[in-house]
Amino acid sequence: MSRTFIFAAAFAAMVLGQTAQAQTNLQTFYDFGKNRGHFTTTLEGFYNDNWGNTFFFVDYDYNAKNAKGVNESVSGSYFEIARCLNFWQGTALAPLSLHVEYNGGVGFPSQNFLFGVDWFLHSNDFRNTLNLKLLYKTFSGGTTSDIPAQFTAVWGLQDLFGVKGLRFSGFADIWGENVVNFMEGATKAARFVFISEPQIWYNIGQHFGVPNLHIGSEVEFSYNFAGYSGFYARPCLGTKWIF
Repeated sequence: MSRTFIFAAAFAAMVLGQTAQAQTNLQTFYDFGKNRGHFTTTLEGFYNDNWGNTFFFVDYDYNAKNAKGVNESVSGSYFEIARCLNFWQGTALAPLSLHVEYNGGVGFPSQNFLFGVDWFLHSNDFRNTLNLKLLYKTFSGGTTSDIPAQFTAVWGLQDLFGVKGLRFSGFADIWGENVVNFMEGATKAARFVFISEPQIWYNIGQHFGVPNLHIGSEVEFSYNFAGYSGFYARPCLGTKWIF
């Protein structure tokens, strides 16, 4: 459940010379996908300033089972924090930012630092946004890559189909990594990894005076990700509370 709050929207407010509000939100999902069947919570935050913006999220999976096979506690965690540096806001190069990122977690053999650039695209009214990132990616823990690069696309479409409060957002990552997929009793080598997590959210709370509350869905599309060979599609249902 990563990068699902699209920091492009807040960056758009900076481009317009407005004061973008910081946002923190908590998402709770139930994952129906193969080899899943558990809850995940994601805490996300975005904060902008005169030098750029900062984005982070922390995932917790609740899949640690007791002696009866019932999920009862946290089984793993994953963390990302990214900083976009933009000292030239208000110039012709305002859509271009420098990007620095760290990610890692429990059960992930490699910690990663990423360095690169971010380019911001938008509609005239800034309701539809797209960030494209080209990043150099480092690896640790014995993980290697013949092509240590990552391409990321992050998008957000607000009031989709003219429906107030309906938002389609998400991200897609593809990177080079010499991975050994070991789950399901198979060991297969792979050269790259792909993951995308499109989400659809509806602000249901607007109808009864609680605009913080959203309901929605996410589908994780992945290829050679997290120890699994080949392609997977894992659907989720969830809620989001914006603080």
